[in-house]
Amino acid sequence: MAGGDTVYQTDALIGQDIDAYLEQHQHKTMLRFITCGSVDDGKSTLIGRLLYDSKMIFEDQLASLKADSRKMGTQGENIDFALLVDGLAAEREQGITIDVAYRFFATEKRKFIVADTPGHEQYTRNMVTGASTADLAVILVDARQGVLTQTRRHSYLVHLLGIKRIVLAVNKMDLVNYDQAVFDQIVADYEAFATKIGIEDFTPIPISGLAGDNIASKSTATGWYDGATLIEHLETVEVATNAAVDRPFRMPVQWVNRPNLDFRGFSGLISSGKICTGDAVRIVPSGRNTTIKEIVTQDGALSEAVAGQSVTLTFDDEIDCSRGDVIALADNPPAIADRFEATLVWMSEDALIPRRAYWLKIGTQTVSASVQPPKYQIGIITLEHLAAKTLDLNAIGVCTFSTDKPIVFEPYGDSKTLGGFVLIDKMSNNTVAAGMINFSLRRAHNIHWQAADVDRDAHAALKNQTPKVLWFTGLSGSGKSTIANEVEKRLHAMGKHSFLLDGDNVRHGLNKDLGFTDTDRIENIRRIGEVAKLMTDAGLIVLTAFISPFRSERQMVREMMPDGEFIEIYIETPLDVAEARDVKGLYKKARAGTLKNFTGIDSPYEAPEAPEIRIDTTTQPADEAADKIVSTIFEV
Repeated sequence: MAGGDTVYQTDALIGQDIDAYLEQHQHKTMLRFITCGSVDDGKSTLIGRLLYDSKMIFEDQLASLKADSRKMGTQGENIDFALLVDGLAAEREQGITIDVAYRFFATEKRKFIVADTPGHEQYTRNMVTGASTADLAVILVDARQGVLTQTRRHSYLVHLLGIKRIVLAVNKMDLVNYDQAVFDQIVADYEAFATKIGIEDFTPIPISGLAGDNIASKSTATGWYDGATLIEHLETVEVATNAAVDRPFRMPVQWVNRPNLDFRGFSGLISSGKICTGDAVRIVPSGRNTTIKEIVTQDGALSEAVAGQSVTLTFDDEIDCSRGDVIALADNPPAIADRFEATLVWMSEDALIPRRAYWLKIGTQTVSASVQPPKYQIGIITLEHLAAKTLDLNAIGVCTFSTDKPIVFEPYGDSKTLGGFVLIDKMSNNTVAAGMINFSLRRAHNIHWQAADVDRDAHAALKNQTPKVLWFTGLSGSGKSTIANEVEKRLHAMGKHSFLLDGDNVRHGLNKDLGFTDTDRIENIRRIGEVAKLMTDAGLIVLTAFISPFRSERQMVREMMPDGEFIEIYIETPLDVAEARDVKGLYKKARAGTLKNFTGIDSPYEAPEAPEIRIDTTTQPADEAADKIVSTIFEV
C-alpha cells in the first residue's frame, strides 16, 4: 500500500480535454447504496476500504487517517479505515456509527453514493433515513457471529422500504481462516430468513474489509469462491433507471413560482413518468383539468421532461394550484382518501400515543393525522403478528390512521413519493415515525360528506350570533365548571344560544367507556372536540369545562374550528391551592396512591402558553371572572 498507489489520482483526461472528461462522467450511471447490519460488523471499515481502493482519498486525508489510526484506531499500527467515515467525536470514542454518513466515490464504470448507517439498535431510525433513497443494500454479517437480531431487523426494513437488490457481505473472513463451511452456513441461515420475509434474491460475497479480500480484487485465500468482487458487482448490477419514467406522470408542487406579474408557474421534482408541452393534466385533489403550456428550467424551455428532473410548469388556464397539490395526467390521476392502513417504523424514544394528532408529511403535503391503536406489531425474530396497544422505539407495526382532510396518495409499492410519509410530534417537532401506506380503507371511498341546504351560517343567522367554543382548561379544583356555569348564566340573560359540556357530565354518557390513561384522555378530548364542532355548526356558543391536560389535543380542537371561533380560557390555579380545595377528595386519593393517573400528581398538566383569556382564581372570584370573560368576548 504505497502512498502513490492509494491517494486520490487525477484523471489524465482532465488535463487533456476537460469537456470530454465532463461528458464521460455526465453519462455514467449513479448507484445509491447503503451498508447496514449489526454493531461492529465492519460497515464503516468496508466503506473506508472502498474509498481507499478506488483512490478517492487525498494525500492530506491519508496522512490524517494514519495519525488518527495510531491515536484512536483499533488496528494497532495499521490503518483503521472506519475513521474515514466515523466523523463524530462520540463515534470515534465509542467505536460505533451513530449518524448516517454519506460518501461519494467513482470507478471507471459508475458513480456511487454510499450511506454508512448505524448498527446499534438505538439508532435504527437513522438507518431508515439512509435506506429511504437507496437502490441497493449491502448487509454485513460478522463471520464469527452469524445472523443476529439486528441483521434480521435491517433486512426486514430494507425489504419493507422496497430495496430489491441485496448483497450479503460475510465480513471478517480472515478471522475464521476463510473457512468455506462458515460462509455456507451463514448464507443458508440468511436464506431461510430472507425467504420468510419475501426477499426473492440476494448476492452472497465472502469479504474482509480490513484486509481487502474480494473488495476490489479477487482474494487468493478464497479459492472456493468463483463469484464477482464487491466492486465488480456494484459496477454491473442493474439500476432501475427507467422504472420511474415508465410509470404515470406525477409531480408534487413544491412552490408557486411568481417572479413577476407576467409569469406564474408551478415548480417541483417529477417523481414519475414524463410530461410534454400540450399534455392534458389534472390538478389533484381539486380535480381541475388544464393543458401544459411550457416546461421551464434554469437552462431554458424544454419540450419534454422526465422523472428525476426539477422543472417549472405553466398552464394554458389560470386555475388554482398550490404547494401540496399533485400535477398528474388527466386520464390517469392518483387516488384521494383520508383513511389508510400503513406500516409504521417507530423512531422515537417516546411511545406512540394512539389517537393523538401528529403532523403527517407526504410528498409536499402536510396534514394533521391521528393513528389508531396498532392492529399488530411484527416480531423481528419469529415474524409473528403480536398484539400491541402502542409502538415503542424501533417497533414495526401495522396501524390505521386518518387525516383531517383528504390527501393525494399511492400505495408505497407503487410510489415512494406518494406512499411514504413521516409523522412529526406537534409540540416538539421531532420526527417520531416513518410510514408506508399499504392501501386506503374502503370506507374512505364509500363515506362522503352530505351537504345540507341549511348550513352553519344559516343556523347562526337565525340565532343572531357568531358560533364560538369557550374552552375552559385548568387543574381539577381550579373552578372551571363553576366559572363556566356563571358565564352561561350571563349568556342566557343576554339572549344567547349556548350549551355547557362539563367533563364529569360527559363521562356519564358519551365517554363512559374511557379511563384516565394518556390515551383515553386524548380520545376524551377528541370526542368532545367533534361534539363541540357539530354544536357550532348548529350556530351555538359552546362552553366546555375539561382539564384537557395536553397542549397538542387543545391545539387539535382549535384546528377543527374556523379562525377566531376557538377561545382558550386558562383557569390558572396553583397546585397547592387546588389541592387545598379538594372538594371531591380526589387529590387525597391520588396522594394515597388509590387513584392513578391523576393530573398534577402522577399525570402531567401542560399549561397553555398563549391563551386568549387567563383567569387567576387566587385574586378573582367566580362572578368577577365570568364578567371579565363575557366582556372580553362580546366587548360589552
